[in-house]
Amino acid sequence: MIIQRYLLTTIKNSLKPGKVNVLIGARRTGKTFLLKQLMQELAIPHLWLNGEDINTQKVLAERSAANYRRLTSGVELLVIDEAQVLPEIGKVLKLMVDEIPTLKIIASGSSAFDLNAQIGEPLVGRAYWHELFPIAQTELKHHENLFQTIENLEERLIYGSYPELFQLETIVEKERYVNSLINSFLLKDILSFEGIRNAGKVRDLLQLIAFQLGKEVSYDELGRQLSMSKNTVEKYLDLLEKTFILKKVRGFSRNLRKEISKNSRWYFWDNGVRNALITDFKPLSLRQDVGELWENYLITERLKRLSYGEENKEYYFWRTYDQQEIDWIEVRNGEIEAYEFKWQKNTSKIPEAFAKGYPEAKFQVISKANYLDFIE
Repeated sequence: MIIQRYLLTTIKNSLKPGKVNVLIGARRTGKTFLLKQLMQELAIPHLWLNGEDINTQKVLAERSAANYRRLTSGVELLVIDEAQVLPEIGKVLKLMVDEIPTLKIIASGSSAFDLNAQIGEPLVGRAYWHELFPIAQTELKHHENLFQTIENLEERLIYGSYPELFQLETIVEKERYVNSLINSFLLKDILSFEGIRNAGKVRDLLQLIAFQLGKEVSYDELGRQLSMSKNTVEKYLDLLEKTFILKKVRGFSRNLRKEISKNSRWYFWDNGVRNALITDFKPLSLRQDVGELWENYLITERLKRLSYGEENKEYYFWRTYDQQEIDWIEVRNGEIEAYEFKWQKNTSKIPEAFAKGYPEAKFQVISKANYLDFIE
């Protein structure tokens, strides 16, 4: 099954001379495959370069307009895959944009940290940024009917939604693949950063976050458990977010007395990665963490929808010191929407403190009965 990725049309519509389209996302989310699909659909003269190839690095190292004109002669579109590997790629792309104004450019990479640092400033106002995630439910709705979606939900909560999983038939193959993701791909980028030499510590940190899924974490406590400083914990978590493994969600507050706003919760961009870290692929009927898996799934699927649909909303969790809480808050143009996630539908009511503090806010419980409206 070839799944039509949402960004295919978005990037196609964004290709313009004098602009760089930057495609970022975790390894194995299908960036290269998406770009090859795009090349087939466009059917225009193009040049494909791989930043990890030594010959590409040598050719681009001669930073002159004449060199780049020769390189792209007869080419309408230039694609540079794994662009984060190339030294000063932002300055290279700026020179190309300045000196070859008819050229369309796509650069892709698996590290937002590297690409933001290198491309952000040189290409201010000249770059469109696109983030590719594991397969989103909003992309699957054209490939499966409602009965199939319901039937496949449990596997997605357990094994996640990385593209290659959809080609595997057995749970043994899926478990093996998700385990290989962590060991062979996802930690590759963060371990390449200067000062990040201990793969064991990074994995231990991820395991601790996995066991605290959907709960506020204390950097001091994590540091004590890992025998590292609070600052090092924060540094590692920041890099894990910039390499698309984790997502940080802050606490919501408009300065009500009992609100918690300084703490954060961390979620995994993919349920399968989380379960692999704690070596637990048991079926839902045998698990004690179904609520946490459901919350993680809904939040990341919602974030995919918001990103692909370019819906600019702020998002938070909400909790008070006396344990009143709401799983998910969205704010746009001053309007507040609050959501509580329940695996089994019940009669949850809006917390009293929130209702009094934000009387105009909308409130809704998201369960298996209505979750597709929330994430598609």
